[in-house]
Amino acid sequence: MKKPLISIVITYYRKKQFIDKTINSILNQTYKNYEIIFVYDDEDHRDIEFIKNILIKVKKKKLIINKKNLGVAKSRNIAVSKSRGLYLAFIDSDDIWNRNKLDKQLKFMKKKLVSFSYTSYSIINEQDKILKTRRVFFDATYSDLLKSNFIGLNTVMINRKILPDIYFPNLKTQEDYALWLKLARKGHKLKHFNQVLSSWRDTKNSLSSNIFYKIRDAFKLYYIYEKKNFILSIYSVLILSYKKIIKNFY
Repeated sequence: MKKPLISIVITYYRKKQFIDKTINSILNQTYKNYEIIFVYDDEDHRDIEFIKNILIKVKKKKLIINKKNLGVAKSRNIAVSKSRGLYLAFIDSDDIWNRNKLDKQLKFMKKKLVSFSYTSYSIINEQDKILKTRRVFFDATYSDLLKSNFIGLNTVMINRKILPDIYFPNLKTQEDYALWLKLARKGHKLKHFNQVLSSWRDTKNSLSSNIFYKIRDAFKLYYIYEKKNFILSIYSVLILSYKKIIKNFY
């Protein structure tokens, strides 16, 4: 039986020093039937030729060049709309996958008959040193996710049969969190796989580390997208912020 195609979505914004490692971690996958949908999301086009040279090594790919910076949510949605795979996987342009990530996770999903899975992951610094490991021990329910986003984007694999629910809301940060909540609220099973199969890079200028944007978008997420009242939205942001602080210490 032919192995299903996996569409790998990457958005790029000024990560030139890391992107080669990211692409190589994909090329080194033991699972080979994949395509890369690469979205260049920067109005500064000086890195385009560099990216094209890196992508020469990839057999199946699409390079999408945004005329201006649209943000990760819109860029990922464009990539999803251009993808052909039965499964979707996401990785940021400074993260790294273990070489058996796709193979192990796909087998797990087929065995468990689930459309959405996520895994444990490592946190690394700019020199690839492992700082800590985030383990997942249970499946994500809506109530659990409201308290904390413990699903790492680069660990997720989705069967596209749950479309059109897969599209990311238009937030600057927390866009992945908003999607996980939406899927859980609609009754989709979000299944955990407790193996470390990827590494998330903690960089100094990472947008996902910007406290102001995260707090602002967390409020929008709860108040606008999850339709919580004002007081409950503020309370939820405080709980989420507390959980974030605890995670950073342990």
